[in-house]
Amino acid sequence: MHEALFYTEDTDTPGQVRCLLCHHHCLIGEGRRGICKVRENRGGILYSLNYGRLISENIDPIEKKPIFHLLPGSLSYSIATVGCNFHCKHCQNYEISQYPHLHAGDIPGTLRTPAEVVAAAQRTGCQSISYTYVEPTIFYEFALDTAKLARAAGLRNIFVSNGYTGPEATRELAPYLDANNIDLKGFTDTFYKEVCGARLQPVLDTIRLMKELGVWVEVTTLVIPGWNDSAGELREIARFIKDLSEDIPWHVTRFWPTYKMTDRPPTPHHTLIRAREIGLAEGLRYVYVGNIPGDAGENTLCPNCGKLIIERAGFAVRQHLMTGGNCNHCQAPIAGIF
Repeated sequence: MHEALFYTEDTDTPGQVRCLLCHHHCLIGEGRRGICKVRENRGGILYSLNYGRLISENIDPIEKKPIFHLLPGSLSYSIATVGCNFHCKHCQNYEISQYPHLHAGDIPGTLRTPAEVVAAAQRTGCQSISYTYVEPTIFYEFALDTAKLARAAGLRNIFVSNGYTGPEATRELAPYLDANNIDLKGFTDTFYKEVCGARLQPVLDTIRLMKELGVWVEVTTLVIPGWNDSAGELREIARFIKDLSEDIPWHVTRFWPTYKMTDRPPTPHHTLIRAREIGLAEGLRYVYVGNIPGDAGENTLCPNCGKLIIERAGFAVRQHLMTGGNCNHCQAPIAGIF
């Protein structure tokens, strides 16, 4: 049992608390849990039930996150608990993200301390810790404690997020967070409401705030046939990113039918090529095709001279033609953390 951060007592209804960790702002009664199913009100105190209960620990290439502009080719120690504050119909990790919903509130996992996670990352040669697989905001307290120790140990910290973290929580985390790959799943409230159980605007606000606070941001859009694959919607996403910075990488990735969304086919390759072309035409300097290994859209080209500087094959880096964050061909600086 670990007391949660970011909640207040509800003055109108004694015994209820308002969770402010994410943008849902759940009002939680005595003995009840929020939408994420891992934060519970017990006697007017909100508890994080999944603190240190890791359901997954893996050593991943950082490209798998996907993070392409922070220490390319390095390894990242990746952790998760069960739970999520979204209920995406196409979730590829639904077995753990929706576990409490599917198993009567049960919260399994192997107990770990933040120090044990940092030690494991160091022992396995990882240069960063990724809080991933499910929405890391729902194990925020453990992630924050771990991130502080990791920073002190010289490790980088990475969130792979749906962008629903509340502004207060974002501001407290940002000094210890190096990068955040945020899903911008679509560009309509209809998509977010019907597919994810959320709203669009808070995600846009979080992307903007993370950028303002100096966190390296990359954006991922899983392109789903019939849902968010129109040229108009993809152009709106690209324009939103460009308005923040032309240097924010945009990953347009392939959908595969899964969980509750098996009624449509995988994303055609040509749709992702078109999405990349749209992003580049709107002025983004780094647009990547994902989930199709071998596509040239995985590679990083220098925006100044146009030459290849990072060649990728799936999650592997084959060539790295940069020195100190600069292109080897023309010495132009490349945006990122190298």
